[in-house]
Amino acid sequence: MADESEIPTRVRVVIAEDEAIIRLDLKETLTDEGYEVVGDTGRGDNAVDLVVELDPDVVILDIKMPGLDGIEAASRIANSCDTAVVILTAFSQRDLIDRAVEVGALAYLVKPFDRSELVPAIEVARARHREMRALAQQAHTLADRLEVRKVIDRAKGLLVDETGVSEGDAFRFLQTTSMSCRETMADVARKVLHDGLRPS
Repeated sequence: MADESEIPTRVRVVIAEDEAIIRLDLKETLTDEGYEVVGDTGRGDNAVDLVVELDPDVVILDIKMPGLDGIEAASRIANSCDTAVVILTAFSQRDLIDRAVEVGALAYLVKPFDRSELVPAIEVARARHREMRALAQQAHTLADRLEVRKVIDRAKGLLVDETGVSEGDAFRFLQTTSMSCRETMADVARKVLHDGLRPS
């Protein structure tokens, strides 16, 4: 029998989607892909409670739900829980994505989505969440964290647009420059934005 410490822990997910058929499809797809769905609900307020109670790695939130909409639920979760947030939105609600990102969503899926789009969205959210967790060690308050995140995201976007590097490479440039210069990543990001700092 395998030593329990050698068994990889599955990524734990909570689903909040008020359409039962979509919720079931999400649950089946995630289970098939090796994720562990630890809770699901059709209400936004219940979603926040489930995340607080179960402490999942990822929560998937539909934007339109009774009790609490996905944007408000995302805001509460991002401010109080160590969980990556993925937003589900109908095609007609794409204008809401910017609001969702502002309050802490890390990835989104537009309905109707293909099964093949689900795992990449979750993994993008988890990667960004890991970045933010690393940054949190440099920031003292939630306000600092959000400000640092916005500055770093803007700097990453500028590097991707101007130099053609991947988002991951842009983040690593900020990270390695921060370490070698003994400056915070936020300070390095500001140099990218305002002083023309670029990878050599």
